[in-house]
Amino acid sequence: MPLDLSNTLVVGITTTALFDMTESDSAFQEKFKSDRETAVAEYRAYALQHEDEPLSDGTGMPLVKALLALNMYQKKGEPPLVEIVVMSRNSPETGIRVFKNIRSRSIAISRHAFTGGESVVPYLDAFDVDLLLTTNKKDAQRVIDAGNCATAVLKAPPADLASIPEGQVRIAFDGDAVLFDDSSEIVYKAEGLSGFHKNEDTHQDTPMPEGPYAQFLHKLAKLQSRLPFSVEFSPVHLAIVTARNAPAELRVIKTLRHWGVYVNEIFFLGGLEKTKVLKAFRAHIFFDDQDLHLDPAAKHVPAGKVPYKSDSPLNQREA
Repeated sequence: MPLDLSNTLVVGITTTALFDMTESDSAFQEKFKSDRETAVAEYRAYALQHEDEPLSDGTGMPLVKALLALNMYQKKGEPPLVEIVVMSRNSPETGIRVFKNIRSRSIAISRHAFTGGESVVPYLDAFDVDLLLTTNKKDAQRVIDAGNCATAVLKAPPADLASIPEGQVRIAFDGDAVLFDDSSEIVYKAEGLSGFHKNEDTHQDTPMPEGPYAQFLHKLAKLQSRLPFSVEFSPVHLAIVTARNAPAELRVIKTLRHWGVYVNEIFFLGGLEKTKVLKAFRAHIFFDDQDLHLDPAAKHVPAGKVPYKSDSPLNQREA
């Protein structure tokens, strides 16, 4: 019988998100723009020449290692708690360096999708992916627009990685346009802070619609339920780090209660910088929709940008 992964958290990650391949990838991308055939040939030659060399950790590596460690709690006869799928536009041959690095580090990844230059997006459903971590903006945009799963464009690996507790998975989310939809953000843009606060306080008993990461949060809650711990003491430790503050705070908490999910920590910052909180939380990864928050945080914790849908009015803010 086919393996049922409906109760397994499945994370797809590209090779450039798992390993730091900035040097080879950037050189290839520049040449690819002007001469595709030559660029592919040169990249293949480069990959073959360097296939026995070690690779440094990419931005997604700390999260991958922490998630895979949870499989120690897998019960006999049940599917794994977590599954990681490496997804790459590389050909199988040019991916040998990645395969060798995964093996040499004894990383428990057995599933791969190497598409020989094609987008990995069409294969997300085939692998039951709940979250795609990538460095390719076009692929991430396709995922968000189609609603395939959660996705993020990862920032460069942190230069000063905060110490992360072993035996835990610590994930931090922004709220609006990430866990929740962008309707409240649109009110803020149109009516300013006072209009936003009035709207959120008036509708505090109305749950917010789900955003691009809501289903991923539900899947994390399902993962928590499979672990031999109460949610309060689960090794899967979740936080919301949001610029909201009173009187816009109660709608967040009541929405989470309506969804039936447990979040360990919530920080309503009211415009304070998020970086210090994220350093103190020691996140394996932080998901936000704005570079304003992500760029300073990414120097200390792994971070990924959640794109807006192509037709969202919020794209005008980023322009």
